Amino acid sequence: MAGHSKWSNIKHRKGAQDKKRAKQFTRVIKEINVAIKENNQNGDPETNPALRNAIQNAKGVNMPKDTIQRAIKKATGADADSYEKMSFEGYGPHGIAIFVECTTDNTNRTVASVRSIFTKHDGSLGTNGSLEFLFDRKGVFTLKKEHLDLDFETLQLELIEAGATRFENEEDFFTIYTDFTDFGNMSDKLDAQNIEPHNSELQRIPQNTIELPLNEAKDIVNLIDAFEDDDDVQDVFHNLKMTDELEAALEEDS
Repeated sequence: MAGHSKWSNIKHRKGAQDKKRAKQFTRVIKEINVAIKENNQNGDPETNPALRNAIQNAKGVNMPKDTIQRAIKKATGADADSYEKMSFEGYGPHGIAIFVECTTDNTNRTVASVRSIFTKHDGSLGTNGSLEFLFDRKGVFTLKKEHLDLDFETLQLELIEAGATRFENEEDFFTIYTDFTDFGNMSDKLDAQNIEPHNSELQRIPQNTIELPLNEAKDIVNLIDAFEDDDDVQDVFHNLKMTDELEAALEEDS
């Protein structure tokens, strides 16, 4: 459940990583496939930055090295799966905007599935572009503190010149935000500093968030869980405000 605050990603809930490990592996394998396909079947991470980024994300979810290599080998072969990206915009219950990004090998199946999930959770699927103005596209880089030699202040100074616009200092992680256009610059800067991100991706950050009562907020979490359980869904973005009360309830439920 990607979004704007440190509580906003459902993947960070206690127990969620182990529970959804298979889904995470599927997600990064698709990311590897698309990175290779969109770069003329280039399976060399040294000359394919998108693939290098996908490999970093695979390591971030503890995918074994041999599994990563098999995914690269398959994606560069004649029998590679053919995936394409799709996005969907709509509203969940209580007026919350939902942006769903998918990677699929069957567009008809994905459209039907996304529409069904919206409907079953009292939401509605909108037209493409109808909600895009509510979100800013940003590069988001998560760094594990234990893998860094630099302190936070030094790191900030090093990365501002590469386009860092905002930082979050959490218990175990530093999170860096960049504009969409500086995503590649930041990737190159971290590489030059020999810093391997735990995760790096483009996210849609809501310009404003909506706070709901706990019971209504849980309706949105259930909707997002349903999307994230779908094999075709890569990311779900929203403008629900993740309050301390909701964060505590999610921790309790996980």
